[in-house]
Amino acid sequence: MYDIIGIWVGAFFTLAIYSFLYKENPIYRLAEHLVVGISAGYGMAITYQITVKPRLIDPLLSGDHWILLIPGILGLLYITRFIPRISWLSRYPIGFYMGTAMGVGFPLTMKANVLRQLEGAMVPLYQSGMAWYEVTGNIVMILGTLAALIYFFFSKPHKGLFFGTGSKIGIWVIMVGFGATFGFTVMGRISLLIGRIQYLLGDWLHLIE
Repeated sequence: MYDIIGIWVGAFFTLAIYSFLYKENPIYRLAEHLVVGISAGYGMAITYQITVKPRLIDPLLSGDHWILLIPGILGLLYITRFIPRISWLSRYPIGFYMGTAMGVGFPLTMKANVLRQLEGAMVPLYQSGMAWYEVTGNIVMILGTLAALIYFFFSKPHKGLFFGTGSKIGIWVIMVGFGATFGFTVMGRISLLIGRIQYLLGDWLHLIE
């Protein structure tokens, strides 16, 4: 019984979200608000169970790790944002979080987005036994990377054989990259659409197995 009710509720909200394709309507807004509200509530519950309780409350109740009162108090200061007279106190946890996030995230970002990219571009153009398509791919990747970098080199005008032609090739390389990224995003959305259609036609209407 509960499974049938769950399937009907899922089908209703799926159709309610897709009703936006026709026009915005109260049913769509109801589904939208429920998604946001449930996601926020679920996120708070998960945060409490995974982070707050095992890493703050339980150690404090055991009588150890009183140093955890400092991050606990900083976390509570976020709530002062809703009290106009003392809302300025919320700047301290925000500043602490931003500084910590920058300090921890900067080397990780540099490693993932810069150093790994440089490492991936440092490939041999040719090695003994390498297939022709691998050699062609390596040459295209290296020349395309250089062309894209030339496009973003603004210290000299994009004129002449090196900077002019290189920047034009760089534009094409960047556009191909953007197109591939957009295509990957579309494929992800299409896969979600296929999943919803299979749910409606299979689990709900039993038209497909």
